[in-house]
Amino acid sequence: MNKELILNKVRKLLDLYSSGQLGDTIMPEDTHPQLNTQEDKFLYYTLPMALNYQRNSYKLWESAKQTWEDRNTKEVFNIKWVSNSSEEELREKLLKYKLALQPNKHINTWKRISETIFENWDNISTLIKEADGDYLQLRDIIQKEYKKGFPYLSGPKIFNYWSYILTEYCDVKLKNRNYIEIAPDTHVLQASVRLGVIDKDVIDKISRDEVSRIWRELLDGTGVDPIDVHSPLWFWSRGDFKDIN
Repeated sequence: MNKELILNKVRKLLDLYSSGQLGDTIMPEDTHPQLNTQEDKFLYYTLPMALNYQRNSYKLWESAKQTWEDRNTKEVFNIKWVSNSSEEELREKLLKYKLALQPNKHINTWKRISETIFENWDNISTLIKEADGDYLQLRDIIQKEYKKGFPYLSGPKIFNYWSYILTEYCDVKLKNRNYIEIAPDTHVLQASVRLGVIDKDVIDKISRDEVSRIWRELLDGTGVDPIDVHSPLWFWSRGDFKDIN
């Protein structure tokens, strides 16, 4: 690995992304309704995130927006209502716009996370405050102390990306943001190979945690947080790797 050569390309990608030269750079999460309060933002960007596994992210957030804007289905974002509702009631509302695709697992995931938050903190704002607005403390709460109460959201990939979304879309200035790991999905993995960060021969054998570790070591001392390269890599891959030489 030629570290300096790779870092030069990474910086070029960051510049192209920030200047809008990587083509269509509209994030899936940019599809959202009018969100009037921070708690609205928390709810909107937290619950659907737990269903964002092996599916089209753009369609997920389109479904989330439709569900929020329909007064007959919006209450799925009210964790008190969800906690007191039956699975049948919840299932009907989550399936209407295909926010949930799996009629049992997705409903159980949505309900368990809602109950965990409501019973322990009453709302997401209080959860963030208990973590002192600190990524590392929030990670301990979600991934360790209450892990069983946050199915899928507690997984490293989704948790790290959710933490990033909190900073970008929910007005949260997380302490220790620099510890948020890159979220190595398919596009990030392909871009990592293209840059020479990961060898093509080992991409199917290496763990996602190892990919995150390699990126953290590569960026150490550069002033660039690992999660900040996620979107540029993602769009670079989706755009068939625009020439950056």
